Amino acid sequence: MKKTIIISPLDSVAVALLPLKKGEEAEGIVLLEDIEKGHKFALRDIRGGEQVIKYGEVIGRATTNIAAGCHVHSHNMETGLLGTLEYSYHKKETAQQGRYQSRTVSVYERESGEVGIRNELWVIPTVGCVNAQARRIACEFLKKHGELPGIDGVFAYTHPYGCSQIGEDHERTRRTLQRMAKHPNCGGVLVLGLGCENNRMDIFRETLGDYDKSRTRFLVAQEVENEIDTGVAYLEELYAAAKNDMRVQKDISCLKIGLKCGGSDGLSGITANPLVGRFSDYIAGVGGTTVLTEVPEMFGAEQLLMDRAKDEATFDKIVRLVNGFKEYYQKHDQPVYENPSPGNKAGGITTLEDKSLGCTQKSGTGEVCDVLFDGDALIARGLNLLNGPGNDMVAVTNLASAGCHIVLFTTGRGTPFGGFVPTIKISTNSELAGRKANWIDFDAGGIAEGGSFEEKLDELIELVVATANGQQTANERTGARDIAIFKTGVTL
Repeated sequence: MKKTIIISPLDSVAVALLPLKKGEEAEGIVLLEDIEKGHKFALRDIRGGEQVIKYGEVIGRATTNIAAGCHVHSHNMETGLLGTLEYSYHKKETAQQGRYQSRTVSVYERESGEVGIRNELWVIPTVGCVNAQARRIACEFLKKHGELPGIDGVFAYTHPYGCSQIGEDHERTRRTLQRMAKHPNCGGVLVLGLGCENNRMDIFRETLGDYDKSRTRFLVAQEVENEIDTGVAYLEELYAAAKNDMRVQKDISCLKIGLKCGGSDGLSGITANPLVGRFSDYIAGVGGTTVLTEVPEMFGAEQLLMDRAKDEATFDKIVRLVNGFKEYYQKHDQPVYENPSPGNKAGGITTLEDKSLGCTQKSGTGEVCDVLFDGDALIARGLNLLNGPGNDMVAVTNLASAGCHIVLFTTGRGTPFGGFVPTIKISTNSELAGRKANWIDFDAGGIAEGGSFEEKLDELIELVVATANGQQTANERTGARDIAIFKTGVTL
């Protein structure tokens, strides 16, 4: 097995694929310090103030002289990023990588023309005050029926919002819940309100747009004597409407796949993230859709994405996406580059540039077809960028609310959580996959051990197909299904 990797011939650092000891030789250099797995060491002497290169790009600058063979990390290196910037468009010709043999998947056709990969019943509260009632309605319905042939489960998606919110927060909460209510993975939905909240049921219905009335019920708890009994009765109606839905064969291009990472380590940009990037190129190549979010984790790699914009209008949108998120930080008097997290640093990621260049590997090499802001619908096939933070639960909720059927979630540290759509956890290293088999769906760590990207891509495509066809992900099996709605304003 390889001990180290130099990602680009331009790099001034290498990454340890195994723990290395002081005095050991690696890449023709005698190491002057112990180097943990995923961490970097200098391939040559680096002067204080000099730029440090990884992925063939700048990941920061040395804060002191660093001798060849020394550990390169936060003790001797810092970010070189500043605030909002001016950018210019330099169109880069993108060459899709990989083979484009299409597959078929078995999905549910919805009245809207969309397809779903699950046929579930959902209870969605408009306000956190009725969270307990939402859970009880789902629980009582399940208790009454036991097994429910024809559907994939009944779930209540609770949250703390829907009242004491104004402006953007109020609109975002309502819009997120409305998009959930119309998500094609949902075969029937009960929208549950209290009756005195800001997120009023009458306005919720009026602004919902087109929806399948045979698959949607609305209940205001203050308007009935027993909201639990009434809610269970509504679920009975929804179950009767959904239980005979049948899967049909469609081309894999019908899928919309979210791209996300969390708990990254030094191998994220070497194994799992570039593998997902190859998958993104594959899906785009067969006419499907992928969506990359986590805007703060584009900082430092944004120009690479901008140069892949399909046209100047898309480039302008990316500039607005990136600088808009920096301005959000500055508005709240927070440092724009307060990243990576402690877990990232423990895994070998030093600066935000280091993290971002690894994170954006998930986008592959194809052109950026569109950029989505709050209120925008996902319409463009190919690679899309989506506005939103890096927070795992918020980002996955955003991706699913935008219409993604599945989220591919790469991780080097591990996490058990999942969103309201199947969340495929992909480990960057095999040790994590072995130790947390109840969390991890796919092990990309073998790539660091000499495994083939092509073979792993085929395996990942097959897993996505199986998941679309109904195979449960780890988060589904363990019941890890949560939503988190982005909040930016005041609470009344």
